[in-house]
Amino acid sequence: MNLQHLKYFDVLAKEQHYTRSSKILNVTQPSLSNAIASLEDELGITLFEKKGRNVVLTKPGMIFQDYVSRTLGTLDDGIETVTKISKGSGFISFAFLPVLGTTFVPKLVREFRDANLDKEIIFDFHTSSGVTKEIVDGIKNMHYDIGIASYLPDEPSVEFLPIASQELVVIAPLDHPLAQFDDIYLEQTQPYEQIGFSKSSGLRNVIDEVFQKNNCSYNIVYEVTVDQVIAGLVSQGFGIAVVPNMYILKHLPLKTIHLKNVLMDRSFYLVTNKEAYLTPAVINFKEFVLAHSDPKEIVY
Repeated sequence: MNLQHLKYFDVLAKEQHYTRSSKILNVTQPSLSNAIASLEDELGITLFEKKGRNVVLTKPGMIFQDYVSRTLGTLDDGIETVTKISKGSGFISFAFLPVLGTTFVPKLVREFRDANLDKEIIFDFHTSSGVTKEIVDGIKNMHYDIGIASYLPDEPSVEFLPIASQELVVIAPLDHPLAQFDDIYLEQTQPYEQIGFSKSSGLRNVIDEVFQKNNCSYNIVYEVTVDQVIAGLVSQGFGIAVVPNMYILKHLPLKTIHLKNVLMDRSFYLVTNKEAYLTPAVINFKEFVLAHSDPKEIVY
């Protein structure tokens, strides 16, 4: 049994006439007859019976026709879907850090969709954990097609391409001694208890490097994974912190203090799996992001 025989059967079942069916299929009538006979031999049952000049389905033939029709319909749907995917339509599983979900990512996706109105593109957004490691792991196991996260070292199968930056700032409770300043040197933070990023966060390496490059140390009393949670703890007096200058800081009772001697920013990277097949839709989105972003652009 092969797909061609099933298509022959389907047409003959609808036309109920060998001559008309053979013309539609562009085959000779003997070829069509042989195909149907072969199908009946394989199934061990008669599918058609003569009725005047026509042929009609037997009862088993009617049952078989229902399955064949649905199977061919499903196959046609699959072919249509894959064809659309080959032309740039389809799903994009996109994971990103929650801090980018207010403005940066929505604007980027809207611009991409507006530039591809002729394609059916559906995004599946993921921000569940908000941790770079989870995003990178999801990229590696192909749970996500593409992501935006911090850089992680020692990930040879993952491509990290810089696309944007965030200024690093100090945040302090409003009644903290540092809250009187608009900008300070990093070493001025050393006497105070700090809330740091957990080691699973891509920002932990960034902040550690900032302190190391400035020959400073910091006393971490709490470790937190998500930067928004750190901001919340600072606003409630749990300590100070060095964090990216993000949108939520404007809406919390805390003081944002700029750093005088720190040139290093927090970078965001477009993340993909070097070893995985990327659909045309994902490739198009990746190229669009790279063409419409600037690694030096400061985002909030």
